[in-house]
Amino acid sequence: MTLFQGIVLGIIQGITEFLPISSSAHLVLAPYFFGWHFPVEEAFIFDVLVQMGTLVAVIIYFWRDLFAMAAAMLQGLIRRQPWADPNARLGWLILLATVPAGLFGVLIKDQVEAAFSNPVTTAIELLVTAALLLLAERVGKRTRNVDCLSWIDALWIGAAQAISIFPGISRSGATMAGGMTRHLDRPSAGRFSFLMSVPVMAAAGLLASLDLASIPSGSDFLPVVIVGFLAAAVVGYFSIHWLLRFLSRHPLTVFAVYCAFLGVTTLIVSYVG
Repeated sequence: MTLFQGIVLGIIQGITEFLPISSSAHLVLAPYFFGWHFPVEEAFIFDVLVQMGTLVAVIIYFWRDLFAMAAAMLQGLIRRQPWADPNARLGWLILLATVPAGLFGVLIKDQVEAAFSNPVTTAIELLVTAALLLLAERVGKRTRNVDCLSWIDALWIGAAQAISIFPGISRSGATMAGGMTRHLDRPSAGRFSFLMSVPVMAAAGLLASLDLASIPSGSDFLPVVIVGFLAAAVVGYFSIHWLLRFLSRHPLTVFAVYCAFLGVTTLIVSYVG
């Protein structure tokens, strides 16, 4: 993988991580359509580590929310009233929502790595993302906000995040759909989706860093990861800002149509080629 390829893929990651169109699918399909060929292990490690750039974007964008939650959770533990403060309550719900994806990721890590080299599987899962987004728009009543979340809601959204571990099923799309099927309004579903990405992306990045250290070409590969990381961080910050404004005014239908189009196009190209 060259520095140019790393920058291009970093920009793609920054744009698509938060839009409900699956960043992992685009990191699989972009090399496929460009004719770039990377070792499976190298591609998987790059894809996970470049997500750390978008993790930085989330932390910078929501630093006030994250600081308020962390402080409230600590004070709640000290006072033995962990759920008393709304910020503390939200923080605990985010951690609870992280559990399903963490368990799922550990159990099927090898299968996920294999999926990162399979465009056909990715295309099919893009169609799943499209279906989830359409279902959310159809079922969701959009009558609740983040303050109304319960532990059942958190686990439901966490289960949606767990299935998004495969490339093609959008993490933000699945979690927003999960929130909207629990009748959250779109901006609230988006905000909770972004905040709950912090612990799961941090954990995935840590594991991928250990994998990077274990591969023979890890030191040579590091500059490519760094430029991809920086590109993803900058572009990701502006993607968050744009999407939150979009969600306050528009449905998710346009993203469902895009995912369906990309999935069908990929299937046609793969079978014709």
